[in-house]
Amino acid sequence: MKTNMEDIDKLIKETLTQEEAKFYEELEEQNVLEMVFGLFKGKNKWIMYLMNFMTLVFFGLFIYCTIQFFHTEITNEMIKWGIGGLVFLLGVSMLKVFAWMQMDKNALLREMKRLELQVSSLSAKISS
Repeated sequence: MKTNMEDIDKLIKETLTQEEAKFYEELEEQNVLEMVFGLFKGKNKWIMYLMNFMTLVFFGLFIYCTIQFFHTEITNEMIKWGIGGLVFLLGVSMLKVFAWMQMDKNALLREMKRLELQVSSLSAKISS
């Protein structure tokens, strides 16, 4: 299967111009670290910085609530600190899910661009 994909990639690269081939190379599949750092590129990088800052704030508040939970002996306060900790932990989880969804969106966009490039390359090959 892998050699078949490599053969297809080689065939596509042969039909592309040098500029298109360079662009096609940039659309290669990324590992997890490249996808994470890819979140901080583009028009919406500011929102990712904000989300990561809020994740750190929520995690710090979760730690604070957890420490207060274990330092109190009054049941009502334990419930309040426990619920507070759960709310902040839920906030951290939701922000992480948002980041993973953004990474998935970027991967899908990259694959769509590869398909568009392949279609344009094939159409140029057919018309000539």
